[in-house]
Amino acid sequence: MADTQTTETEAGKQPRSVRVVLLALMITMMLAMLDNMIVGTAMPTIVGELGGLEHLSWVVTSYTLATAASTPIWGKIGDMYGRKGAFMSSIVIFLIGSAMSGMAQNMGELIGFRAVQGLGAGGLMVGVMAIIGDLIPPRERGKYQGMMAGVMALAMIGGPLVGGTITDNWGWRWSFYINLPLGVVSLALISTVLHLPKKRSQSRIDYLGATLLTVGITSIVLVTTWGGTEYAWTSARIMELIGIGVASLIGFVFWQTRAAEPIVPLHIFRSRNFTLMSLIGFITGFVMFGATLFLPLYQQSVQGASATNSGLLLLPMLGAMLVTSMVAGRVTTNSGRYYVFPVVGSALMVIGLYLLSTMDTGTSRFTSGVFMAVVGLGMGCLMQITMLVAQNSVEMKDMGVASSSTTLFRTLGSSFGVAIMGALFNNRVQDVMTERAGALGSKVTEQSAQLDAASLAKLPAAAREAYQHAVSAGTHSAFLLGAVVAVGALAAAVFVKEVPLKGAGPQKADAPAAATAPQPPVVEAV
Repeated sequence: MADTQTTETEAGKQPRSVRVVLLALMITMMLAMLDNMIVGTAMPTIVGELGGLEHLSWVVTSYTLATAASTPIWGKIGDMYGRKGAFMSSIVIFLIGSAMSGMAQNMGELIGFRAVQGLGAGGLMVGVMAIIGDLIPPRERGKYQGMMAGVMALAMIGGPLVGGTITDNWGWRWSFYINLPLGVVSLALISTVLHLPKKRSQSRIDYLGATLLTVGITSIVLVTTWGGTEYAWTSARIMELIGIGVASLIGFVFWQTRAAEPIVPLHIFRSRNFTLMSLIGFITGFVMFGATLFLPLYQQSVQGASATNSGLLLLPMLGAMLVTSMVAGRVTTNSGRYYVFPVVGSALMVIGLYLLSTMDTGTSRFTSGVFMAVVGLGMGCLMQITMLVAQNSVEMKDMGVASSSTTLFRTLGSSFGVAIMGALFNNRVQDVMTERAGALGSKVTEQSAQLDAASLAKLPAAAREAYQHAVSAGTHSAFLLGAVVAVGALAAAVFVKEVPLKGAGPQKADAPAAATAPQPPVVEAV
């Protein structure tokens, strides 16, 4: 049976059992992406019941910190002890955290339980990408890019809608409980169908490296979360965190050169393609999450769109991203060539962000939708290709750390993007409000530069008009910065070397070890 399925896999025709596993992986990917968006919609109701408004940001921050810190560790555990066990363990921890969060009785408990949930979430995306890397050769993997992009688009569009519906009809606790049936289905399918080779490393986990990396990542995320909001960028607390973060990461890099089984083997960065894909992934995260934060704000504040369907406002960008990702995947599968996609994708991203920066109070929804579509076309060329090329650049034994490192760079990019673009946006809004509305304008936005629909409706007509101009100016600055940063992705893409994908036919004699096709794992027939 195994021999027959190996032949099928090598031929590029995935047996039904592999498709069942992919279904389970997509469900898990949906869990990882939906959670924050569903919970974000429920936050006002949660605060109303549990109180603790002053600790509200920690509900998201604790989850983000735990996810970012645990991501590289999960990747390494999968490489050392087996992908299946590590992946299922992360799902179980995520579900335990979800159940505990739903039962929280106060804000302190919710923050702690969200951290538990985040520890599990760190292994979800890594597990999905690494297992796909084990099951499907890169040449064939392009077929499934559209599926993954579709899940991402569905999560971004449907998350707020689902969160609002669940909160209104079942209560906020079901924003967490909804994860349980989906997670159980995923666990059942994976445990019965997926059979990857078992591993047992004689080396111990690099605890010192894990600690240094965790402290470094935690410090970075806290700087990007607190800087300009909780504390001034030049405050002693922010400076301390920067110092701790830099020192920890320098110590981590130094230790990784000496550890017997490093958390992040530095030799993977010797591959030019892997390093370039990590950089492009960081910039894509920087731009994407900044765009998803400021576009709905612009459309609600300036164009008068309803906040209820905020996820639908991103449909032009996400729809274009989905279509392009599917096309890129098919072309890559059929031709084995991918160099054009990072280059074209980065160029489109730069152009689209520049176009978004030109929006003002008179820009129509159609025009802004076209601009968003251009950004979406660029992201569609980059989102899955970066992971595909990164995985193709390392040996099979490093598949987990390659997947986790790429995921981590994208996560850190999103943290930096939200923080830096947010700081620029807030400062610009404050300046324009002061210019146009004087002391009243400054007072209106002294608490937050982002006003909700209710607060905006209460403003005098002059102050409301000033705020619309201020938001327009803020988004101009934020997207112009995004366009400048995206030029870095274009510069990196130009230097990508097109190495033949595994499964893409005969390899050149001087092709790296990464290009040697692995033996496909056994997947039990259904």
